[in-house]
Amino acid sequence: MASDLQPLLVPTPRRIHRLGPSGVSLTQRPVLATDAAIPAQGYRLRVGGGSGPDVLIESADAAGRRHALATLAQLQRQFGEVGPSMAIEDWPAIAVRGVMLDVSRCRVPTMSELRRKVRVFSELKLNHLQLYTEHTFAYAGHEAVWRGSSPMTAQQYGRLGAWCEEAGLELAANQNCFGHLDRWLRLPAYAHLAETHGEFDFFGLTMHGPFSLCPVDPGSAAFVRDLLSELCANFESPLVNIGCDETLDIGWGRSRGRVREVGRTRVYMDFVLRICGDVLRMGRRPMLWGDIALRDPRCLNELPHESVVLAWGYEPDSPFDQWGAALSGAGREFWVCPGTSAWRSFVGRTTERRGNLSASVASSIRHGAAGLLVTDWGDMGHRQQDPVSMLAIAEAASRAWNPDSTPDLRAISWHIFGDRTGHVAKWLADLGDIDAEMRANAGVRGANAEAAPLRNASALFEAVHPSGFETALPTHEGPWRDLLARIDDLRRSMPQFSAAEAHGGIESTPRLLADELRHTLDQAGVAARIAIARRSEAPPRGHTDIRERLHAIMADQRRLWLARSRTGGLRESLSYWEALPESGAAREV
Repeated sequence: MASDLQPLLVPTPRRIHRLGPSGVSLTQRPVLATDAAIPAQGYRLRVGGGSGPDVLIESADAAGRRHALATLAQLQRQFGEVGPSMAIEDWPAIAVRGVMLDVSRCRVPTMSELRRKVRVFSELKLNHLQLYTEHTFAYAGHEAVWRGSSPMTAQQYGRLGAWCEEAGLELAANQNCFGHLDRWLRLPAYAHLAETHGEFDFFGLTMHGPFSLCPVDPGSAAFVRDLLSELCANFESPLVNIGCDETLDIGWGRSRGRVREVGRTRVYMDFVLRICGDVLRMGRRPMLWGDIALRDPRCLNELPHESVVLAWGYEPDSPFDQWGAALSGAGREFWVCPGTSAWRSFVGRTTERRGNLSASVASSIRHGAAGLLVTDWGDMGHRQQDPVSMLAIAEAASRAWNPDSTPDLRAISWHIFGDRTGHVAKWLADLGDIDAEMRANAGVRGANAEAAPLRNASALFEAVHPSGFETALPTHEGPWRDLLARIDDLRRSMPQFSAAEAHGGIESTPRLLADELRHTLDQAGVAARIAIARRSEAPPRGHTDIRERLHAIMADQRRLWLARSRTGGLRESLSYWEALPESGAAREV
């Protein structure tokens, strides 16, 4: 590469000084030195620049050395054997920078894919990993729940833990222990533990149980204790994410009487404190989603001192600042938890993701959060493709490391996607805002009927799979045809690169990457066509074409799914397409 090319590094270093032109060997074994004055996980990397070794790494700890070596590897990837002389000083803004992958909404990665992801996360200087679990761990004696889901096993967590340790990531146990347990509670063997099998209100929507464990049933606590004792035995980390979010059905069923006596929050907290106590007796530290406890700050004073509160919110206006002030004021260790904005969206939501990340990082620094955990959920079949999620994770890692710098999309293209054209990340970001204008004004209307943003979904996804919430998506064809035209424009500008142009980076499968980008466009395109057909005043002329496109999408989904994910969950994921009226005889695909 040209000697005057600007170094492309992800995350962007805090300080980088060019010391001279190219001519320094980047492949020499670096000299390692210790400097206790360097911040934790930080490093100084000098390449050339005068007397002394050609490559010198100084750090205060092993993590800093590891991060410096990751930076050196990126320089080697960009420049080859010989590069420019430079000095880099770097350290993270947030101590713990983690990612949580949803492996319970259909998609469980293969072991080879998990190993690849560990390498990617290490490249991004992340240092924490969780796999969100509801039913996808092979618990002994509970085969009826996980059978057919291709669950993680104890042996596989052992292998994953070893990979994480080698890469500098802490692998923590994760099992939702209160709500989101419908896959268990629908089965006869566990139905008696449910709070309700009837109706309850879920953020204004009428839902049908079961959903949460009954908190006043002694059997619920024993059930959770049994699961955690088996799961935690496979992890070295003392941290255990017990979930306990969105338990909105409490008080609608068997705990109704107790809720009337002492209140819903008290009933919730009593059960959560019981779980926390069991976790502490196992010698572990409980982590829990903070949405319920943060509604009543008095709850924060009751949580064990060892607990970690996870303040999650996935929109630009999520009140991270308010939560951070409450949690720091209560003396609680907490992490901020933004999202990738990839779920319930075929293409992502770039503007919302970036606003969400900025707000969460700013609050974490202002109020002293101990960590940041970016979440990648898989609602409704986990149909977002890996590049959509990976771009978001890379941006989150960059923000958490160096909030003063905008994530470098060219660097992400080079080092995460293996694309030395430098265009893939920018193209994905543009695709993620393909319906941004429509999203900005399509949300739930209040009493004043003013425009509001659409939340937790892209307009394209909401048009195909309505959430049930009141929205204001365009009711005539025109805006959707304009959207389809923009999708077609992006198809014409889709990055093209061959295996010869992929330089052996972390993502070294250019054909798979190209196929996933095309599949993402195909999903967006058929969603726009469905929206048009449903709003057309004329007879549904295009339904045959849509049906054929859906058949092709499902065939592609099956092929691409198996490239990264296990077979369990694929049938369920495909069923979301099959259930569409436009799909016709799609089950034959």
